[in-house]
Amino acid sequence: MAVRILIADDHKIVREGLRALIEKNEKMEVVAEAETGLDAVRLTRKLQPDVVIMDLGMPQMNGIEATREITAGNQKIKVIALSMHSDKRFVLQMLKAGASGYLLKDSAFEELITAIKTVTSNQSYLSPKITDVVLKEYLQTVSRGDASAFSVLTHREREVLQMLAEGKSTKEIAASLNVSVKTVETHRQQIMDKLKIRSVAELTKYAIREGLTSLEP
Repeated sequence: MAVRILIADDHKIVREGLRALIEKNEKMEVVAEAETGLDAVRLTRKLQPDVVIMDLGMPQMNGIEATREITAGNQKIKVIALSMHSDKRFVLQMLKAGASGYLLKDSAFEELITAIKTVTSNQSYLSPKITDVVLKEYLQTVSRGDASAFSVLTHREREVLQMLAEGKSTKEIAASLNVSVKTVETHRQQIMDKLKIRSVAELTKYAIREGLTSLEP
């Protein structure tokens, strides 16, 4: 079964060129073209393609916002950014919006085909130049010591957070750690203050996101 692709770019010549090249591959077909971000979202919702090739500089709704709308509506649809921008602001915002791939417009066509095959296998694909941008940003984030459960919370606070996330009561946590109920309450308050989180539900989400618990039996 052919991979169904939607091309979103405000330049007709780019869309036509991509369509012609993609359709040379018998395992891929272009089901629609969109020249605005709003059209890309509308057509994606209507046609449910497997992959959307998304330009960033789109009229009416930019490619980042369109990607966010598309991936929020159906996470199975893979978005590949195809842009002239290698600036980390564009790359990181596109990835945060849910894009599975990011290519530069000066990439060889064969790389786009590789990217389509990669994202439809539930993997991410970044052009080599983009990989370098993302890696540098990650290393800068680590060097800044950005907040994580392991840098912000003490060992005991992480223990308390995990047990809270797993649904244990204050008394159960106190008994497990061999401390008083008041001590556990103090730890919980300190955790909430440090993380600026005010509900157990949000604490649970945070604990899962940070890998402190999976909530699996």
